[in-house]
Amino acid sequence: MKKLVLCLIALTLCLPSQAAFWNKKDKALEAELQGKGYAGTLPDLNKNSQPKEQKVTTPIFESQKDFNDPSDLKPVPRNNPAFIDIIQKKDRTSTYVIDANEIIPMIEKLVDCIEEEGSVQLFVTRANVLSMNLDHLSLKYEGKPESYYESFRKLMEINGYVKSISLLRKEALTYQRYLAYQAAGSIYNPENINQQLEYLLNELNAVIIMLKQEG
Repeated sequence: MKKLVLCLIALTLCLPSQAAFWNKKDKALEAELQGKGYAGTLPDLNKNSQPKEQKVTTPIFESQKDFNDPSDLKPVPRNNPAFIDIIQKKDRTSTYVIDANEIIPMIEKLVDCIEEEGSVQLFVTRANVLSMNLDHLSLKYEGKPESYYESFRKLMEINGYVKSISLLRKEALTYQRYLAYQAAGSIYNPENINQQLEYLLNELNAVIIMLKQEG
């Protein structure tokens, strides 16, 4: 017990000296660091972190009531070629095919006239209708990419054949009674005309197949 009391007394006597030692050490460290480091005012970090005010955007288009109401929708102009071309983005090739397909019935009528040995007047009439439409097709596509199509070139060749044979048959009908079938009149010989018609018939049938394949 006496030893314990002595220890406590010794410890008590030492505390003031230890405290004085650490106070002197702190003051020396403070003097050494004086004038060193940052001595200003720290910025307010919360100043720039304030939540931004939300802006309300007004739509530039006004809403329409019952926008999807079927009764307000106009019918699609399905029969309008211009509308179909725009929607389906058809190019000039498609337009050419449409125009060429409209000529097919005219060619078929001339074919029927030749096969059925129709009158000269009927042949000339149908030949003129076909030629006028082929002339229009030529003016529309001459110099354009379509003019290089095989079917276009074939149609232009046939147009020349049709015009020549039509003129031949008209002249034969007028002059054959006055001309001998020899020398100058041989061109109007019925046999020669029939050969020309047979050649034209083959060409007409060939171009019909070509046009239908393109369509």
